[in-house]
Amino acid sequence: MSDSRAPRRRRWLPVLVFAFAVYVIVRAANTPQGDTPPPPGSSASSSHAPTGGPSATAAAEAAFSYDPADYTRQVRDRARRTGVSARLLMAILYNESYKPHDPGLERAWQKYRPDASFGIANMHRAAFDEVKTGRDFADRRWEELPDDRDLAIEAEAWYLHDLGGRLPAEWPAAYDRNELLALGYNTGAGTMPAFARGTPPGGQARTYLDKLHANWAEAGRAIGV
Repeated sequence: MSDSRAPRRRRWLPVLVFAFAVYVIVRAANTPQGDTPPPPGSSASSSHAPTGGPSATAAAEAAFSYDPADYTRQVRDRARRTGVSARLLMAILYNESYKPHDPGLERAWQKYRPDASFGIANMHRAAFDEVKTGRDFADRRWEELPDDRDLAIEAEAWYLHDLGGRLPAEWPAAYDRNELLALGYNTGAGTMPAFARGTPPGGQARTYLDKLHANWAEAGRAIGV
């Protein structure tokens, strides 16, 4: 199967290079003079931000080394604990893998876009604070998601679990349970019942569902089904 994520990666490159530049500036500003560490993906120390040239692009591309399949064990475990489909959990990770998930880059981008999502499951602060309530990770903070990928998967799994509780016993729309949960994950719990009743999804939600279908086989291979 061809890698449908490649075009999305190319669209993210300008953003990624910008975030990488902000990251290096922030690191340089907080590092004692004469002790500036090398940026991620670089073999040489530098206290200057990349200018967007080949070296910056290469360093930015390095942030895409993340592979959701590396987290099969965690996905299976969290799926079992929450009663959601492991394949759905993994497919959503593939859906969200278009975005760079280096912790430093995520935080640099969040300085520019405070409403940005965090972690490999791309969860927003409000969603994380809601889903952690009453759970065994209630004392964890949204800011920890970039550094703790197991926490990101745990929060994703419980959020899907909670979405499942909002679905009616039956619905007229031609979507199965996993498709509706994915739509709810992408657009929010408030819109999912409308999709179940037959309201057609908008362009962004439709694209997300198309990506889910495209990633479904790969997700199945990753978890061994």
